[in-house]
Parts: sequence; C-alpha cells; structure tokens
Amino acid sequence: MSKRQEIEDRLRDAFAPRALEVVDDSESHRGHSGYPEGGESHFNVAIRSERFKSMNRVARHRAIHAALGAKLIARIHALSLDVDV
Repeated sequence: MSKRQEIEDRLRDAFAPRALEVVDDSESHRGHSGYPEGGESHFNVAIRSERFKSMNRVARHRAIHAALGAKLIARIHALSLDVDV
C-alpha cells in the first residue's frame, strides 16, 4: 500500500471526514533535502470533519498525527495540513 493511501485510510477511519484530499507533492521537492528517489516523502492534506469542531488548531494537528501514528509519521519528510470543520 502506498503512503498516500495509508494516510487517506487512517484519516477516514479516525475522522469520518466530509472532505479529504491527500496529495503527494514529493516531485516538486526533487533535489531538495528529504527527497528520496521514488517520492512519497512530501504530502499536502486537506481535511474537513465535524470531529474537529471542539478542537483548536494545535489540537487538530495533534489528533491527525496521533491518527497517523508515529511509525507512519517517521516515514514522511513533510506533512502540510489544512484542517477545518
């Protein structure tokens, strides 16, 4: 399973989002630090879920990191998050 798919699956399971977009942006970082051959190192995530309603920005980001888990986070160089209700 690709990292992109793993991110998407974990976020869907944890937050039942009404909107979710996971984009592998690795190719635009080719030649930069943290870019491994084959990509899957830089991701942009846009997620909308009612489960974020009572959380501030920091709590939302922490919840996403917890849902993804330390092992998956360690395999990603960069993760950009756009989180809202």
